Amino acid sequence: MINVIHPDRDPEFVTGAYSDGIVVDGFLFVSGQAAVDFKTSQFILGTIEEETKRTMDNIVAIVEAAGGSMEQVVKCTTHLADIADFDRYNEVYASYFPGMKPARTTVQSVLAENIKVEIDCIVKLPS
Repeated sequence: MINVIHPDRDPEFVTGAYSDGIVVDGFLFVSGQAAVDFKTSQFILGTIEEETKRTMDNIVAIVEAAGGSMEQVVKCTTHLADIADFDRYNEVYASYFPGMKPARTTVQSVLAENIKVEIDCIVKLPS
């Protein structure tokens, strides 16, 4: 069985041909998230720290909507518009994982809408 996960948001503003998250066989696959306001689906641009925080807060909302927690994140992939922002991004990112750190890949990518960071993740949900 496959379940679609969307955090508490107005369906009128859910855009794109994707789901925020998909649960299958006890795993949550979170689509690439960015600094988006879930109420309006508008990007909220700012510093790399601000965008990373909003992005991670969006991931937390999706993970919790699926019944999980950040301690269960096992893998993240991060795309940075400028790899020179890595240290500043990493400081904010790491604050969401005070215990076990998930496996991670971080690359520089061309990102849409002038965003600075996009992150997706895989979560092993509790049984």
